[in-house]
Amino acid sequence: MSTIKGLDSWAVDLAEVGAVYPFQGTEVAMVIIGVVLWIGWHIWQIKSENAEIEEDLHMADKRKKAIEEIDRY
Repeated sequence: MSTIKGLDSWAVDLAEVGAVYPFQGTEVAMVIIGVVLWIGWHIWQIKSENAEIEEDLHMADKRKKAIEEIDRY
């Protein structure tokens, strides 16, 4: 049993049947949305990693200064 009206067998020319999957015709829009989201994720990831690296460098600098102060005494 088929979910497409009037189609009893898949042994037909699908060009004559019409849409055989949902959202047909929106492929280009979906690809554009996907690419924009993918690039946006990369930008967000780079910013997040840079902030983490800056925090690590700041903590390392604080540790270095603390060790210098301890060694001074």
